Amino acid sequence: MLIVLDKPRRDRAAERREATSAEIVDAAWEAAREQGLAAFTLKEVAERVGMRAPSLYGHFASKTAIIDAMFAQAWREYRVVADETFSAVPSAPREALGAVATTYFEFAVADLVRHQLMDTAAVPGFRPSDEAYAPSVAVYEQLVGLLHRLGITDPDERDLYTALIGALVEQQLANDPGGERWRRLLPRAVDMYADHVGLPGPSLQGEP
Repeated sequence: MLIVLDKPRRDRAAERREATSAEIVDAAWEAAREQGLAAFTLKEVAERVGMRAPSLYGHFASKTAIIDAMFAQAWREYRVVADETFSAVPSAPREALGAVATTYFEFAVADLVRHQLMDTAAVPGFRPSDEAYAPSVAVYEQLVGLLHRLGITDPDERDLYTALIGALVEQQLANDPGGERWRRLLPRAVDMYADHVGLPGPSLQGEP
């Protein structure tokens, strides 16, 4: 006897609400890229989605809540990219560090405003919620795991690596956006770091 099960009913109201919330976040990114993360207003966002500003509160309690959603979205997007890199990280220690550095660098310089929200204090007083912060923690734990496998367990050495790559990102965005001036220094920077922590392997610059 064939039993036909009813298909789960779609919650169309929830789907519409989710779609509207996503549209609001997209509009907030547009406004932030034009006005700055700290400067854009709810009124501007509302106008971009064809709503009155008070109507936004049916989806987000405040501008901070919208920024929190933006932060979460940015880190979720990076986690997808980072997961791919960490899942196929080269076995050679220097190449592994170079791959991780390049992945972060390319993602960061591709979008100034996104980078500012993810990794700088561009919005005074903003602190992401635990839920929004979770993807960044997951990515960092992957990095810690890789460094441990390479024998780099000192937290200061870990901080030095992230600070070194972060500094190159900042220089690229500030002084040569869209260019290669600091991007091409990544292999040299990773080699310097690898030499400092005593990692074996051929130079990323192609030298013996």
